[in-house]
Amino acid sequence: MFFGLWKRKKERARPADPLVAFDELLENLDRQAAELRKSAATLLALKGDLARAVERYSRRLDELASRHATAASRGDSKAVAVLTKDRTQAEALLATTRESLERADSDGKLLLEAAAELGDRVEELRRERESASARLTLGGIVTDALKEQVARFEHALVVDAARDEVERAHALAEVYREERQVKVETAD
Repeated sequence: MFFGLWKRKKERARPADPLVAFDELLENLDRQAAELRKSAATLLALKGDLARAVERYSRRLDELASRHATAASRGDSKAVAVLTKDRTQAEALLATTRESLERADSDGKLLLEAAAELGDRVEELRRERESASARLTLGGIVTDALKEQVARFEHALVVDAARDEVERAHALAEVYREERQVKVETAD
């Protein structure tokens, strides 16, 4: 029943390559922008349906007004009462349809703005990714050049150390040579 209650959620492994992280973010933002555009398109289609419903209810109200006038001129009180009730219902339907149309219109605009902002952000991130890619490539080239320079420097240090060793060997040989000379001279 309580299995896994205290388990920590596993975090997604972060990509080692920063360009892969950029690509994942861009893919995610593209997906979100597509969903926003899809939702905006749905609202635009709904907006068309609601506009047609507003026209239909407006025509119905005009028709009910004309029928109401005809029934009133004939003195048909039952028809007038029914037509008044129908007019009230049609007016309520027209009002709610107009509210829905306004809401669909404002929500559609909001979604399109959000999709446009997201699209701008994606373009900005794509440019940033390209710049990062160029910088990483250039950084790799510079790093390789620095490694080569360090290798040459280390080689120069090794050569200098070898020269120093040769100098010490010559100096030591000179010392032994002098000692030998002194021994030879004292032996004579």
